[in-house]
Amino acid sequence: MPDKATMDRAKRDKQQGKSASTQAGEFVRKEIDNIREGKHGARNTKQAIAIGLSEARRAGVDLKQPKKGTVSEKTRANAKRDTEKGKSHAPVSKSRSQARVKALQKEGTEAASPRALSRQARSAASKRSAADRSASAKKAAATKGPGGRSSAAKKAARTRASR
Repeated sequence: MPDKATMDRAKRDKQQGKSASTQAGEFVRKEIDNIREGKHGARNTKQAIAIGLSEARRAGVDLKQPKKGTVSEKTRANAKRDTEKGKSHAPVSKSRSQARVKALQKEGTEAASPRALSRQARSAASKRSAADRSASAKKAAATKGPGGRSSAAKKAARTRASR
C-alpha cells in the first residue's frame, strides 16, 4: 500500500487538472526512491516503472490499460485487474505483500540509477512521434502554471548555457 504522502501528491495533481499518467508518476517516483534507499530492488527499470503504475491503479488513479498490440495480453489483463482492485478497496493479503517484497529484495538496485532511467526515457521517447511529444509538452506547459513555467524556463536556460 502506498504511503500517505504519495497519495496526497497524486490527489493534488488530480485537483490541478493534470493527467492520470502524471498522477501515476508520483507512485513511480516513490518506487524509484524505494529502490535507491535499498528497501528492495528491481530486475530492470521497466519493472520498477511497472510496479509504480500497478500501485497507482490499485490506489484508484484512473490510468487506462495499455493499447492492444503494444504489450502482451497478460500485461493488459494485469492492468485491468489492478484498475478493478483500485475500485473495490479490498484489503491486501499480508503474506502475499511480504512475499513480493522478499522476492524484490533479491534483485539489484541498478534499475534506479540515473543512467538506467535516462536510457529508459530515451528509448520510450524514441517510440513516440514528434507530434505526440510536442502535444504532451504543450499540455504540460498549460497545466504547469506561471511559476512553474518560469522555473522551467530558467532551468532550460541554465542547461543551454552549460552545453
